[in-house]
Amino acid sequence: MRHRPLIALAAALALLGVARAASADATDPAAARVEALDHGLLESMKAGASLSARVRYKTLTPLIEASFDLPLMTRFAVGPAWTGMTQSEHEALVSAFTRLSAASYAHNFNRFGGERFDIDARVETRGADKIVQSHLTAPHGASVALTYRMRQTPAGWKIVDVYYGAISQLTTRRSDFAAPLAAGGAKGLVAHLDALTENLLK
Repeated sequence: MRHRPLIALAAALALLGVARAASADATDPAAARVEALDHGLLESMKAGASLSARVRYKTLTPLIEASFDLPLMTRFAVGPAWTGMTQSEHEALVSAFTRLSAASYAHNFNRFGGERFDIDARVETRGADKIVQSHLTAPHGASVALTYRMRQTPAGWKIVDVYYGAISQLTTRRSDFAAPLAAGGAKGLVAHLDALTENLLK
């Protein structure tokens, strides 16, 4: 797949038919944030083909903004070049990254196949971050491990990275962004992200 969605997580789950339900009673606030994301995605999946990708995109955008620290993720994904950019370039990149993230989920989480999400109640603390472990279990018992790195923000705990197996999605994003950023700077990267977004919403 050319674009590797925010969170290659989205593509991986789509291939499995996506999830049925989140685990019950995530009492830790970081785990509760992941559980809320799962429930919101469940609603989109159940709607399935009855909604267009653009309608799902509009519906999911507030959920994605609430679940992820998108400004921090954008800065990490852009890398060292971020410090040499203007505030307006930062804002444009965060907006483009947000659009791509929501479009990725709208594109991939579009059907319901009987799977479920299970969140591990044992949340690990690593310095300022928390690690929330989740598993996607398919109807026939196959399970995929997903690891969410969470960080406290003024709006509560939010996701700052997702690991699918041992692969950091922010590391993958940084690799994907390198060529368009080198070729066209912030403006070129925004155009690249917006082109990916439009392709996902077709």
